[in-house]
Amino acid sequence: MGKKRTANKVEQNRSDSGKRTRVLSKIPKKKISRGVVFVEATFNNTKVLFTEPGGNVVMWVTSSTLGFSSAKKATPYAAAKVAEAIAEKAMAIGVKDIDIIVKGVGSGRESALRSFLNRGFVVHSIRDRTPVPHNGPRRKKPRRV
Repeated sequence: MGKKRTANKVEQNRSDSGKRTRVLSKIPKKKISRGVVFVEATFNNTKVLFTEPGGNVVMWVTSSTLGFSSAKKATPYAAAKVAEAIAEKAMAIGVKDIDIIVKGVGSGRESALRSFLNRGFVVHSIRDRTPVPHNGPRRKKPRRV
């Protein structure tokens, strides 16, 4: 015997709001009016990096920092959320003009671009810097039997 223990269930909201507020809390103090956004969309993840025009990194967000895990990190939805988080941070420090550089062949390329365009930034240029192999490594010799 003994006492029966009853656990009180606490309703927890399973959205990404907790991680999102934590990501947005790390906003830099300095004011910047123009910046460069690097979007790297791979098959496994999406990374967005915001730099000054000189190249100094100001902030970055990946899909895993927003709470996405495993195969969900490479989805277009995750890429849009990552771009929205960077856009909110950039608006908080006063950015109005951006240049976008896209790298990679993942599925989050276009959705990240669209979310930046929908946020009201003045986009001066969009460049694709995806690495293209010219020739590759040397092929194997044919097998002799």
